[in-house]
Amino acid sequence: MYIASEKRYEKMKYVRCGRSGLKLPAVSLGLWHNFGDTGVYANMEQMCFTAFDNGITHFDLANNYGPKYGSAEANFGKLMKEHFRPYRDEMIISTKAGYDMWEGPYGNWGSKKYLIASLDQSLERMGLDYVDIFYHHRMDPETPLEETMGALEQIVRSGKALYVGVSNYDGETMKKACTILEELKIPFVINQNRYSIFDRTVEKNGLLDMTARLGKGLITFSPLAQGMLSDRYLHGIPEDSRAKKDGRFLKEDMVTEERLSQIRKLNDIAVRRGQTLAEMALAWLMSKDAVTSVLIGASRPSQILDNIKAMDNTDFTDDELNEIDKISCGSV
Repeated sequence: MYIASEKRYEKMKYVRCGRSGLKLPAVSLGLWHNFGDTGVYANMEQMCFTAFDNGITHFDLANNYGPKYGSAEANFGKLMKEHFRPYRDEMIISTKAGYDMWEGPYGNWGSKKYLIASLDQSLERMGLDYVDIFYHHRMDPETPLEETMGALEQIVRSGKALYVGVSNYDGETMKKACTILEELKIPFVINQNRYSIFDRTVEKNGLLDMTARLGKGLITFSPLAQGMLSDRYLHGIPEDSRAKKDGRFLKEDMVTEERLSQIRKLNDIAVRRGQTLAEMALAWLMSKDAVTSVLIGASRPSQILDNIKAMDNTDFTDDELNEIDKISCGSV
């Protein structure tokens, strides 16, 4: 039986989520990849043990994480039952709904019908009475925002989630959602969005500034740009890389010669700082006042330990920040 390390809270930093009472670890573990039915359960166990033993209390899921859809939640439910039940009150568990989940008109987007049914299914898969954070996973251009936010209200009032958040929203839509939820007196505390040195969408669509202005948290995913912000691409595209083998989220034609040149130049800065490129990319996000936590993915426990090292040096000089921006400003 798993017994958590007594030293698990000694090194991790915990950051307040906007103006709420909730704190998240500076590094959170995302179960987007490697926790579905194609993963190895023993490896999932070791990754979660390593994370929790090092103060990572936040585990982030979604209804469609897999493959197959729902399998990451089911595997996490098994982990909870077999190992983590005694530690439930020390954990922040989040899940989401918004993307395609089941056939028919009620298994997608942002209707009240879909969101409430999806969370019920998620709770059953994970064997939980509630999640700490429930997110609407993406903006819905057809469902009225009032309906989607009303679903989040019902979910909180029913006791099935403590807090709510939105994911993949732009700044203006997030502001409208915030206004509705504040009127409903529902604890909307966090945004989850893609953000990295190579992906500045949240800077361009107003989400970053609006998050800070409204006193909300921001948790970032894909901080390493699907692995491009690591030493794996310093010498070209590895044969066993995500770009070569998967192609769903990182296509081979995205790793251009220009991109490879940017990666090498950024790595030079990281070396000068005494960091790996991945550590620097994570530290760059942690240095942002608006960023509450950085979501990492992992395929083995050692990657989690390597990523935690980024907390050791999150201070950047103005020259370093300007150089990073100059190198990456032409990125796609």
